[in-house]
Amino acid sequence: FGMVVYSLPDIITFALPATSLIAVVVAFLRFSSDSEIIALKSSGISLYQMLPSVAIFSFFGFLIAIVIGVFAVPWGNSSFKDLIFQIAQSKADLGIKERVFCEPFDGVEFYVNSFSNREKVMKDVFVVDRRDSSVTNTIVAEKARIFKHPKQRIITLHFIKGTIFIIEKNLKSARTIKFNTYDLNIGLKDIMAALASRERSPKEMSIGELIGQLSVLKKGEVKYNEIMIEFLEKFSIPIAVFLMGIIGVPLGAHMRIRARSAGVGVSLIIFLIYYMCFAGVRNICETGILSPAIGAWLPDMFLLISTIYLLRRVGGEQSINFLTRFSGVH
Repeated sequence: FGMVVYSLPDIITFALPATSLIAVVVAFLRFSSDSEIIALKSSGISLYQMLPSVAIFSFFGFLIAIVIGVFAVPWGNSSFKDLIFQIAQSKADLGIKERVFCEPFDGVEFYVNSFSNREKVMKDVFVVDRRDSSVTNTIVAEKARIFKHPKQRIITLHFIKGTIFIIEKNLKSARTIKFNTYDLNIGLKDIMAALASRERSPKEMSIGELIGQLSVLKKGEVKYNEIMIEFLEKFSIPIAVFLMGIIGVPLGAHMRIRARSAGVGVSLIIFLIYYMCFAGVRNICETGILSPAIGAWLPDMFLLISTIYLLRRVGGEQSINFLTRFSGVH
């Protein structure tokens, strides 16, 4: 349940532009069913005079998107990773069993003579670490203790008095290292590959943290581009929510009631075009081919141009060719 809750901000952010568009389109299609739009036009009220109420609705959507993007999304992503780490902690506690070969983490096999779950202390420890594809590390130690570092999201196995046997996979060489203490770190990548990074990802950072990172990173670096895109999207997505609401006015006003399902379909097509543009530009910006300062606004420019075009066509009582394939026109 916790994972679902922490994933909601990202899901809502993704869905808000489409929700804003479909809500306005369906509302205007309902007006068409009651012939209210015809009555309003007959009374001398133009399409542009209907915009203020929709603009207010879209502005509230803009504010909601800002709040979710600035506050909820970083909280959700950070909390999601913290939850995964808590699962990793319990896996470390419950996965190690006395006098039994076990593999609580991928690629790390344990055998311990005794294990105190309360003190997190293992005695007579035998560990085989196969996480490195080029070598196999076998650790034999008198004792080992488990330490947890929630902020770094790593679990450290602290070995005391033992030996490490390092064998290359091709069996060409082998080494033996004796130690008094040795630390073996288990990161999130050993629990879930998709959450491998020990560092806070851009999606986990607040506005202040993003700005701080941008001030120290070199412009043009991959990390800089990723953080700049994340920073700008906290504002470009809310603007998209606003524009999606406005673009719904000419779409809904242009289509007849018998095409209600077609109106929703056209809305989804427009959203998909926007999203493909959004995802494509994001990938291009991350490679450095296109500046994030330009790329982040291209999807919004597509929506802005589409909005102006549709408003002028419908406001001037002109036909929109691609819409006539889905429905009749007023």
